[in-house]
Amino acid sequence: MNPSHASLADRVRDLIGRGLAGTDSCDPVPPPCPADWEAVALDLFTLQYASVPAYRFLCEARGRRPGNVGSWREIPAVPTATFQELEVTAIAPEARTRVFHSSGTTSQRPSRHFHHAESLCLYEHSLRPWFSAHLLMPGPGFPAVLRPRCLALTPPPSAAPHSSLVHMLEVVIRDLGGPGSGFSGRIGPDGAWELGLEATLRAIEAACVDDQPILVLGTAFLFVHLIDALDAEGRDLRLPAGSRLMETGGYKGRSRVLDRADLHAALGDRLGSPRIVSEYGMSELSSQAYDTGGGFRFPPWVRWRTVHPETGLDTAEGEPGLLRIHDLANVWSVGAVETADLARRRGDTFELLGRAADAEPRGCSRMSP
Repeated sequence: MNPSHASLADRVRDLIGRGLAGTDSCDPVPPPCPADWEAVALDLFTLQYASVPAYRFLCEARGRRPGNVGSWREIPAVPTATFQELEVTAIAPEARTRVFHSSGTTSQRPSRHFHHAESLCLYEHSLRPWFSAHLLMPGPGFPAVLRPRCLALTPPPSAAPHSSLVHMLEVVIRDLGGPGSGFSGRIGPDGAWELGLEATLRAIEAACVDDQPILVLGTAFLFVHLIDALDAEGRDLRLPAGSRLMETGGYKGRSRVLDRADLHAALGDRLGSPRIVSEYGMSELSSQAYDTGGGFRFPPWVRWRTVHPETGLDTAEGEPGLLRIHDLANVWSVGAVETADLARRRGDTFELLGRAADAEPRGCSRMSP
């Protein structure tokens, strides 16, 4: 008998708990027992083959089914573009309560990742510990900060209900943030996200007056707008000791483009050298990767590969390839997702290189309500 979604979700929660047991920093975490991880991955494939019609169609076209897949590396991955055209979900239409859209260009059809209460609960269970390990725990020169004041530069959930990033930040503020936390962004006349400069400056200045660490969370382009606004006014803001920044997403024509090193250097100059962490996530996933300076790392319940775009074979260490992600927290959709992002493997971390040449642009800068 096939496992149920609820039983698989419980097993994933167990892997999450065992994977992070005892960790109190963002140092590498020993993964769960490989045999345990693979057993869950293969059972999840069996369940999703049976319960997600679009996935079963793709698997049949590739000649893959539970009877002839014996390794997690053989599990067919769904390209993110498939989420635009098909409903890649086991959740019945009447049970769907949320849908996250990809943040692509305003003219393209977005990817859709459907959720209900149970899937969102697992999403949030995956989110909290890995976020805390990288943004709240100690780092070089930075003490642990528990329940800091959190400022999200994005629009609030009411203005961006289909953004997985905004939902993520809502969970962070609700479950991990302290008094004074909130959102300062807004939706512009063209439907794109804008920096709410006055609200942002008020929140940061209040934290400075109170001398309380602040955690500022936003996309790269929103941080560039903040830098440019401070430059135009000829001012710097020295964030209180222990403050951190989380930067994610891209530009997509919403601001001038800075590479990550230059962006982080400019933020350090303008904001008093806070600790800066980069985040990588997407609407089709339920888990995120973080880079604290040595490459992006997913949590222990996620595995990833870089593959050749034509052969699908693993690329060598340091060789560019498409990023393929196996996220066990994606219980009600598909666990194996192939992105259109190019990456380079560096040991147990990866370096993002940008989008594949023929991939549609994406980035939270173009997110619409």
